[in-house]
Amino acid sequence: IVPPQNRNYCMPFTSDQLLNAKSRKDLIQIAEENNFSLDNALKKLKYETERQKLQSELVNLQQWIRQKKLRVAVLFEGRDASGKGGSIKRFKEHLNPRNSRVVALTKPTSVEKEQWYFRRYIKALPNAGELVFFDRSWYNRAVVEPVMGFCTKEQYQKFMTQVPEFEHLLYEDRLILIKFWFSISKEEQKKRFDSRLKNKLKEWKFSPVDLKGQELWDSYTHHKEEMFSKTHNGFSPWIIVKTNDKKTARLESMRYVLSQFDYPKKGDSGIPLSPDPNIIIRYHRNAVQIDI
Repeated sequence: IVPPQNRNYCMPFTSDQLLNAKSRKDLIQIAEENNFSLDNALKKLKYETERQKLQSELVNLQQWIRQKKLRVAVLFEGRDASGKGGSIKRFKEHLNPRNSRVVALTKPTSVEKEQWYFRRYIKALPNAGELVFFDRSWYNRAVVEPVMGFCTKEQYQKFMTQVPEFEHLLYEDRLILIKFWFSISKEEQKKRFDSRLKNKLKEWKFSPVDLKGQELWDSYTHHKEEMFSKTHNGFSPWIIVKTNDKKTARLESMRYVLSQFDYPKKGDSGIPLSPDPNIIIRYHRNAVQIDI
């Protein structure tokens, strides 16, 4: 049975064709005659079905977070075009906006530049009962800023010294922090950049900084590895998500978040909630990564 919201994937079949088809074999023959890929349609249908079930689990999780007055922050970090924004959109799509937010801060103002670096992020942290998604975070200073020359060497070193202590304070204050690094290969990033330039609806996503990301790939890699080695620990680990397949990355990152909590009605959707270990990897130095 095809869910109503997914029936558009059957649109290549006309009503007459569906009425005249007597068997699965007839449908396959019609698809072949009309150059319609059943494999692609079934793959899309499987993705949409899994996504909706995981989103229903997220709704249950959010209700529990609100009832227990927990504070949960999920950081989405990664290179440009790794799929952070698209994943956040699917995470938040059906959540209650009263108890969930997306934080995507712009560059600091002249006043903020003179303040303690973490101050503007502290103001955006979740209140009791809130689930907050950070589309980039304080970790801008660990990778993007030093690579692009947006901070001094002293500012970078100070940040790298302070961030583990800052996150330990959050941990002691019972804030639940999940840190995702969305990992993408250089070839796939280039392909997505090219796609953005060809799509009028996505042109706004592309900037000169993106081109620098390809040119400075090795510098990004160096700073990313430095960040992992100095800020990955037991109370605030890094979770690497392989994102060359965007849709799989969305589903598996949802599974990971859901797997971290024991909320009422968990698993009622009937979908597996254990993330795929081939896609979701807890950082360790010898882990095989795709964005090296």
